[in-house]
Amino acid sequence: MNTARHARLLPWKGEDGKPCYLSGEPNGYLTRVADSIENVQLGMARDLLAHADDLLSSPKALAGELHYLAARLTESLGQVLRVAESRGARLPGPDEEVPDEEEEEEPCPRWPAK
Repeated sequence: MNTARHARLLPWKGEDGKPCYLSGEPNGYLTRVADSIENVQLGMARDLLAHADDLLSSPKALAGELHYLAARLTESLGQVLRVAESRGARLPGPDEEVPDEEEEEEPCPRWPAK
């Protein structure tokens, strides 16, 4: 068993700038916080990409605007790569068993049947 595979790379760094990892409960509070932050980061990257597309299509874009855009794109790319690395590390390897998913229960009807 690869213990590194079971520690999750978190979407933030420690005070010393080193990566933070989480081991333990896969559905715990910190896992949900990390999932939420990753989703925000991916959404912001999507929005930034749309903004970049608009700005780069404008012939009137100023050098300062382009510099700021490049800095934000660099920052965002770093975050997205971290999310990809974290999620990729949690995928099962070719020799590992994939746990059976729990059987989904049918949802209760919203209104009682007549």
